[in-house]
Amino acid sequence: MYPAFYLLFSVIFVIHSYVITMDKEAILINAQSWTKAPFDTDTITKTLALISANNADFQESFYKDLEFGTGGMRGIMGVGTNRINKYTLGKNTQGLSQYLKDTFKDEQIKVAIAYDCRHNSKELAQVVADVFSANGIHVYLFEDLRPTPLLSYTVKAKNCHAGIVLTASHNPPEYNGYKVYWQDGGQLVPPQDKAILELIASLNFKDINFNGNADLIELLTPADDNAFIVDSIKAGKIAGDVDRSRLKIVFTSLHGTSITLIPETLKRAGYTDLHVVKEQAIPDGNFPTVVSPNPEEPEALKMAVELADRVHADIVIGTDPDSDRLGVAVRDNDGKMVLLNGNQTMIAMTDFLLQQSDVKNLRQPFIGSTIVSTPMIHDLAMDYQVECKEGLTGFKWIAKMIKDHPQQDFIGGGEESFGYMVGDFVRDKDAVTAALLACEMYAYAKANSSTTYQDLLKLYVKHGCYQEKLVSLVKKGISGAQEIKQMMIDLRVFTQV
Repeated sequence: MYPAFYLLFSVIFVIHSYVITMDKEAILINAQSWTKAPFDTDTITKTLALISANNADFQESFYKDLEFGTGGMRGIMGVGTNRINKYTLGKNTQGLSQYLKDTFKDEQIKVAIAYDCRHNSKELAQVVADVFSANGIHVYLFEDLRPTPLLSYTVKAKNCHAGIVLTASHNPPEYNGYKVYWQDGGQLVPPQDKAILELIASLNFKDINFNGNADLIELLTPADDNAFIVDSIKAGKIAGDVDRSRLKIVFTSLHGTSITLIPETLKRAGYTDLHVVKEQAIPDGNFPTVVSPNPEEPEALKMAVELADRVHADIVIGTDPDSDRLGVAVRDNDGKMVLLNGNQTMIAMTDFLLQQSDVKNLRQPFIGSTIVSTPMIHDLAMDYQVECKEGLTGFKWIAKMIKDHPQQDFIGGGEESFGYMVGDFVRDKDAVTAALLACEMYAYAKANSSTTYQDLLKLYVKHGCYQEKLVSLVKKGISGAQEIKQMMIDLRVFTQV
């Protein structure tokens, strides 16, 4: 019997606006409220200029409130209720502060805050820290940009009640964002998310307390990175006694935060032949060398692949700005460097994890995935006789699996969107540990006269060939929201025919 062939065709809508909530008169009234106290002089001046222009930017800035999606709140920076600024983030933080105080009565509440390389991230992180501390909450604030997985780790390591990271992942330079984490180190999920959002919606901008208490803000230093690196190596260095110095690696941080941790992590794990794309090593919110700082896009790793060809590297590793997504390129059978898609990387790394794990001595072991990812993951689980839990889109649901099933041991899990999580010491996709795991996987293959590409082909022969393709449709602003709404109506009508 020939192996089965499967085609998984995913269409992901990148939705920047959802529903139109105001007509033109309401938009003007909303904007006019930003021309007086409690807003500062600079905000008032910019708002008046927008009102005077009365253009598309004005409409987009005030036609609705910025909303939380599957990956937190993201938006274009600027003045207005539909923009990322000190007031929209301050209101979020004020609402979260009140919810934390109501939930954890008689406790000294602690939160951790991290930020990435984007414009205004450091300043906005300070605003968030000020609001938390003004509400009597102890803040652990990273003194410089750091990867998102380190924030997740720190929430658990410091026994925090919540965490915030200022990032817009791989969005264009004009974007920033606000992701909320809970006690377990995972992103906000039900029932807390709904209750917090309702509380935020009930507040006015005048309710924000910006008067920070410096005594409650504690700066985290590079010394606080060490525990994460140690645990990352403990979770990801699983290839046994192989000669890691034989693996030639090219790494690019795409101007993002992973430059602060990945080179050091790989070095400590024994990978000495590491070549960094120097032109992309300096953190820069303009992302000057790429069209999009997204390792899902082959163009983003073009410079890394070119360097790999010059130095004859085995593997290319690239990460997005906040270092939660991981792109991997390897040599094919013809010696050409090819970018693995997210499903292929997930399958290869999960198989390697299961192969190296002492499954029989784990407590009801399981792996995790999501509904938009390859069904091949279920074949791996069946082959190794472990459970595969499947959740909704987004890593917060994989983190919730771990939280909801403490009696079971989580091995690893991933999603088609180039994210992977190794073990449960971090509760979000983690490109730092995943980068180490990818190198371990290739080093092990090389030690056994194979390659990651060849090992992946063997999995296809064994389980059937799964071919996936991702199509991203970006629909921006008011017109985009209208298009998406109509597309969903059309889809529902079509499926009922």
